[in-house]
Amino acid sequence: MPIFAIPFPMIDPVAVSVGPLVVRWYALAYVAGLLFGWLVARWMVGRQNLWGRTPPTDAGGLDDLLVLIAFGVVLGGRIGYVFFYNAEYYAAQPLEALMVWRGGMSFHGGLLGAIAGMCWFAWRRGQSVLPIFDLIGAVAPIGIFFGRIANFVNGELWGRVSDVPWAVIFPNAGPFPRHPSQIYEAALEGLLLFMIVQVAVRLGGLRRPGLVAGIFALGYGLARIVCEFFREPDAQIGFFADVITMGMILSLPLVAGGLILITTSVKQRTA
Repeated sequence: MPIFAIPFPMIDPVAVSVGPLVVRWYALAYVAGLLFGWLVARWMVGRQNLWGRTPPTDAGGLDDLLVLIAFGVVLGGRIGYVFFYNAEYYAAQPLEALMVWRGGMSFHGGLLGAIAGMCWFAWRRGQSVLPIFDLIGAVAPIGIFFGRIANFVNGELWGRVSDVPWAVIFPNAGPFPRHPSQIYEAALEGLLLFMIVQVAVRLGGLRRPGLVAGIFALGYGLARIVCEFFREPDAQIGFFADVITMGMILSLPLVAGGLILITTSVKQRTA
């Protein structure tokens, strides 16, 4: 154990409270992720030279798309948590699955919900879904970054016990210092991945449908697997084979799907 450990900064999870109205930092993180993602996506659809053809939507359509994605993320995130991480508990107490204010969201479930929203949007407009995947894949790391920072503020999804100098003693996680794995995820799945996909966009990645989405899927899957080595697994699940976590298992299809998208897209002729 280290001689010194960083005490957890006691940040009130409630950002604003006016009478019965309570606004939490977690909710603001969702809002910030959607807002900044919308701004970057709006910039992208306004530049036809990035696509080499007509962008997959205009500014008005983008607003409708983000509403569908936001709904899909919240609904899919909750359903994913219920089935992937705590199915036995919610099978015994199904009404608690509706109590989203008590926490419990799954990124992979939210991603499936977002994909469903994008597919619905593309189907209604009679167009290919791949350019839409590319558009959202280019901005999704923004939301991931703010979401992981909110996890840290809430003192949840903490890391494993560690003696690194920057280890943090989290409330409700026992007396031992732990990896601030939420910050690791914000850095890798958020900032670093955002820079990578934006470089791909500026190098003409959007001219090959599916390439940017594939880079996002592969990058997130690998980053999440790496971060899982520092993150404490959910207590009700624990480890598989003493080392594998549920987060790793759920990330493997993303790695495979990303490789398939990248391989397929690079074989296409650029727009």
